[in-house]
Formats: sequence, structure tokens, C-alpha cells
Amino acid sequence: MTTLETTQTLPLTLTTEGTIRINGSRVSLDSVVHHYKLGATAEEIAYKFPSLRLVDIYAAITYYLSHQQEIEDYLGQQEAEAEVIQQQIESDPQHQAALTGLRERLTKRWAARQKNGNPSETN
Repeated sequence: MTTLETTQTLPLTLTTEGTIRINGSRVSLDSVVHHYKLGATAEEIAYKFPSLRLVDIYAAITYYLSHQQEIEDYLGQQEAEAEVIQQQIESDPQHQAALTGLRERLTKRWAARQKNGNPSETN
């Protein structure tokens, strides 16, 4: 007689930083769910993230669908934390100075190309 396993081990790990990752990879549950919500199949997600096993992608999607509200809350929290970090980076004077320098170099390069009549040529 065949026995039916009623529990399965999830291929998910909660990191010390609070990110849920697929076991054995650096791919976050956020990434898998993002692509799934855009309409990607598990096979398409596997193509995008070759380090993931197809069975683990299916398990992650199943977990998301079975715990949708909790995962949506988690995703919202992750997004809010990312926004705070982005604001910190963008308000850093060193970051601002680096961006200003980069813009100046790009503007000079663009002006030189326009002057030489080769707008598509790269330096």
C-alpha cells in the first residue's frame, strides 16, 4: 500500500537580516514572487535563476499562495526598509558628490561627441 507524505520541508531560509531566501541560493522569495506575479511560469523563473531547482520554485510559489497575506505583509515591509536605505544613500553627501562628478563627466563626453559630429561614437 502506498503511503502519503502529509508534510514537506520548505526550501526557504530566513536570514539574520530578515530576508527569506531559497535554500542553497542567494535568490530571495521576493524575486520569485515578483516574477510569478508578473505572469512568469515556474519554468521561466528557473530559466531566469539557473541556481534554483524547479521543485524549489514550485514550493516557493505554493508557499506564497498558501500564505499570501503574510507574504504580502513581508513584501511590504521589505519595500519600506529598502526605501529607508535608498533615502539614506541618496542623502549622503559623498553619494551626492559622486553623482555630481559622474554627471559632469557624462555632460563633457556628450558635448565632445556633439562637437566632433559623432553622437553615436563611444569613448
